[in-house]
Formats: sequence, structure tokens, C-alpha cells
Amino acid sequence: MQSPSPSRGPRKLDIATRVVHTGERPARPDFVPVTTPIYPSASFVYEDLDVMDQALGGAEDAFVYTRYGNPTTRALEVAVADLEGTETAFAFASGMGALHAAIMTSIAPGDAIVASRDLYGATYAMLNGQLREWGCRVEFVDMLDLEAVGAAIERLRPALVVCEVISNPLLRVTDVPAVVEMAHRVGATVMVDATFCPTLYAPAADGADLVIHSLTKYIGGHGDVTGGIVATSKERRERLATFARTTGATIGPFEAWLALRGLKTLPLRMERHCANAAAIASALVEHPLVAHVNYPGLTSHPSHATARRLFGERGYGGMISFEIKDGGREQVFAFLSALELIVPATSLGDVYSLALYPAMSSHRALTPEERAAYGIGDGLVRISVGIEAPEDILADLDQALRAAAGTSR
Repeated sequence: MQSPSPSRGPRKLDIATRVVHTGERPARPDFVPVTTPIYPSASFVYEDLDVMDQALGGAEDAFVYTRYGNPTTRALEVAVADLEGTETAFAFASGMGALHAAIMTSIAPGDAIVASRDLYGATYAMLNGQLREWGCRVEFVDMLDLEAVGAAIERLRPALVVCEVISNPLLRVTDVPAVVEMAHRVGATVMVDATFCPTLYAPAADGADLVIHSLTKYIGGHGDVTGGIVATSKERRERLATFARTTGATIGPFEAWLALRGLKTLPLRMERHCANAAAIASALVEHPLVAHVNYPGLTSHPSHATARRLFGERGYGGMISFEIKDGGREQVFAFLSALELIVPATSLGDVYSLALYPAMSSHRALTPEERAAYGIGDGLVRISVGIEAPEDILADLDQALRAAAGTSR
């Protein structure tokens, strides 16, 4: 449907009409753009109303209204599905939006859910609060204790099992294949958050039903987009799409385009994130002002063997956490304030190195007792290692640790 001609009809259109319509809705081009365009249109029209009727009825890759679907967003979904090895994917306005939709389309009121006890704080809060209020029986278990996981699954016969490949902030690695096998034995759906390990491990290859990514993190990679995505089957995508349409949780085309752009350099960035993190974790183990380092690439980490089996030679991720020696809230605040290169911000996966205090941010929703039970001490700091020169990151960590300890270099 082309824009009206300025002289169309019995008289020339008024300027107020022409400035609105002239140049809009051009004929389909016979060229192909090198990069996916941003389609900011809220709605789409068709010359053939029968085709529009089919589009409104949900025909695949037919677009009528951006809350229902958008060409830019669809390009992102196709790319992430290919990354994760799933049939399809559906994008949301945030990572938590993707998590919420994946959970709510997999359960019914009163169902049982078995979940990892050290999930991302907001995920834990949603399961422990909203889902319990909805009548669900939620049991949190140590995902590294496969015997306890199996016992909970056999006893509760859950509709859903929720875990992360790499936990936040202790970086414990779940044996996803083992959990999937136990869950599927009782007919449970398995949802795996793989935000920390894109390109390193694809949970769907081992049977995960729903794979979640916060697009805000490594896939976007530049700290300039908020979004989430669920990689899954076509059948489950239909449920997710219906949920998104009725809740308005779909991502916008500008955000989808930024995430798609970030995806193109993801493998290169992940190589650098992993290499930098491995070097920095090894150095921090020897630092006199660091009590303990959590990094699955260290042979001392309780999940090292599992991580090596799942990730192979691809690396162990770009996340590190460590305990400041004799540290508490005061020392952590002094450390964060002294940082000069590393940015104290509540995110991860950016090209910049970022530092976060879990007790204040990601796990603020947990009580001090809950954090202590899960091993999240008051002196724990999490670092999202960026792609800067590793010697510069180490130098900044060293001077900030010394500043926090009240000593000079």
C-alpha cells in the first residue's frame, strides 16, 4: 500500500495531508539491505486483506502489530535460536520478563516447582513470593547435590525444575544433563538460565526445554540495551507469544536491533572475557588481601570438573567473585569507592569491567540469614571481567583492595 500521490484524486491534497503521507509506505524494494533494518512501525498493512486476516490469525512471520511481532525482533529470535540450537525463540522487554513468561506458561496454580537455592536474587524472590502466593509449592535445593535434587523431584513430581548453568554470585556449575534426566523422568519441564555462558554451553542440546538469556548481559554486551529471550520449541513459543501479547511484555524494535548487533561479536568477546577472567582469578588467589576466590576455571572450585565437562576448551566464563580478607560492608564500600577503571554498576557481561556487591544489589531481596546460608558473605564482591587489558584490570583491583585495607601501595 503506497502513500497517496500529492495530486491523487479530483484535487491536489492539502499540505497538512501531504506532509503526513508523502514518502510513506513505498513499494517493496528489489534490493536487500546488508544489515537488518529497524522497523519502528507499531502496525503493518497488506494490499490483500485476506493476507492481513491470516496475519491477524497468527500466521508465522506475518506482522500486523509490534506487540504481536516485529521483523527486527524476529531476526533476533531467529539468530538466538540458531545460537542455542532450538527450533525458535521469543524475545521480551527484560530478562525477568522472559523468566516470568517461561515460568507462568509452564505451570498451573498449585503445581510444584523445584528450584536451585542460589538463583539470581530476583528469580528467587519471584519464586519464593509471587509463585507461593499463587498457590505453588516451591522447594529450593542445592543443585550440586544431585541426590537431594533427585529426592525432591521424586517426592514432589514438579511441573517445573528451574536452574542456572552458572550460579550468581558463587559461580557454581549445575550438571544440567543429570538434572534434565531426573526431571524428564517424572514429566517435568526444565528451565535453564544460561545468561552467564553464551557460546560456552547450549543446554537445549542436553534436553533443556526452555533456555533463558538476559539480552542485557553478554548478548547485548555494551550496557546499552535491556531485554530477555527464551529459546525453545515452536509449541512452547506459541504459549510465550500469547502471554507476551496479553501482558505487553514484548521487546521494542530498537532494543531488539541493539541485541542483534551485539550478538554478532559475541564469540569474540566471550573469548576475551574468559581469558581475562582466568588470568585475574589466578592472580587474586595469590593476593594477600583476598580470602577466597570463586571461579569455575580454578581446580579448587567445587564445580570445576562439571564445568570442564560441559564447557570443554571453550573457557569458564567472565565472572569472578571473591571475599575481601576480614571484610564486611565497610571494607566493600571502601573497595568500590576506590576503583578507578572498574565500574561499580549492577549489571554484567559488558565490554567494561563491572563490580557489584551482592548483599546490596543482586541478592538484596534475601535476608542476611538466607545469604549466609547460601555462602554469600558480607565481604563478597562480584566482578564481571570486561575486555580491557588484563594488567590494567588487575592493577585497579590491587590498588582498590589496598585502599580498602587502609594501606598504601
